[in-house]
Amino acid sequence: MAKKDELTYSQPELVDAWNRTLPDMMNKPDKCHVAADEADPKSLRITIQSAGHQAYDIDFKVTYVDSREIKVELVDVEKDHQAVDERTDILQQLIHDYKRHIHECAQALGQLTHA
Repeated sequence: MAKKDELTYSQPELVDAWNRTLPDMMNKPDKCHVAADEADPKSLRITIQSAGHQAYDIDFKVTYVDSREIKVELVDVEKDHQAVDERTDILQQLIHDYKRHIHECAQALGQLTHA
């Protein structure tokens, strides 16, 4: 039986690496913050603050399935600290773009996470 491809990088090291790398993947005016998921050592919490007049805060949960693959889940979208409906076309496009940036960051960090 093949050994499962487990993530061996520690959560604090991942948070640090993601906080260094993800901003380079983002559109320049947007801001992001990566934190540890306190409930799951294989997961990170990412908040992206979209720039411009919309100024959304979009929260994602990123879970390492193994050392190479991540699962990205939308958690919440807020504007002015109020939850908003994420099903609008503009938000769906933003969410799609941010998920792409998150996957690009995971690929860029692959040399760290893949044993």
